[in-house]
Amino acid sequence: MIPTSVRPWAESPLPTLRQVRGVLTDIDDTLTTEGAIPMGVVAALAALRASGLPVIAVTGRPMGWSTPVAEEMPLTAVVAENGAVALFEEGGRLCTEYAQGETERAANAVRLQRAAARVLREVPGATLARDNAGRATDIAIDHAEFAHLDEAAIEHVVRVMREEGMTATVSSIHVNGWYGDHGKPSGARWMVQRLLGRELDAERERWIYVGDSTNDQAMFASFALSVGVANLRDFEDRLSQWPAYITRHDRGRGFIEVAERLLEARTGLTDPAR
Repeated sequence: MIPTSVRPWAESPLPTLRQVRGVLTDIDDTLTTEGAIPMGVVAALAALRASGLPVIAVTGRPMGWSTPVAEEMPLTAVVAENGAVALFEEGGRLCTEYAQGETERAANAVRLQRAAARVLREVPGATLARDNAGRATDIAIDHAEFAHLDEAAIEHVVRVMREEGMTATVSSIHVNGWYGDHGKPSGARWMVQRLLGRELDAERERWIYVGDSTNDQAMFASFALSVGVANLRDFEDRLSQWPAYITRHDRGRGFIEVAERLLEARTGLTDPAR
């Protein structure tokens, strides 16, 4: 059951939203609907940019998958692989930067292969995510995109990853594991500083985070203006940290709902397509 402290996004105070300085968002099942980013979401992102709000996507998806998103979507940056890789435009070209150095990434690559082999060996039905080839710093096990793992199997994958010394999180589609202390919060801080020259920790009350799954809980805890799109309800029995608000609509339409309210606060414009 959703806690009573979680309010409908429609009740978010417009005076507070007028002070917002930027938007952080997940991608899968937050910007996307059935695996694609709808044109309405693209229009919403463009309208937020035009209003002066930077939008930084922070996702568990790999660098390879995220590259066309960074190239084609009106986003300030995409932070991929749960805070490990950043893609952004600078000087008229797409740039890629890593949170870890080359030597550390090379050493971790060997450990990742060993951990992946153990998961596949010990967890019945476990398969690598189809996007695994595009990953530079982590591994992903598919539990709901093209394959299905039940709750017990998901917990088994997480347990094996943690026994291997990895950080492990569960998104709406994958179980991700990596070596290092980075995560979505550190990735967000990194890009706000790198691209905007600002300290996110000093501006937490003025940033929004939008997400949809259990791996968004650290971000929900970090921002007073945290928002879950309505499909977050699918994980209500697994959440210990809820966002402050929840949208009426799910997935991409839920993100559009967030954008409409922000635009109403800033400009009086509620239709991103206008």
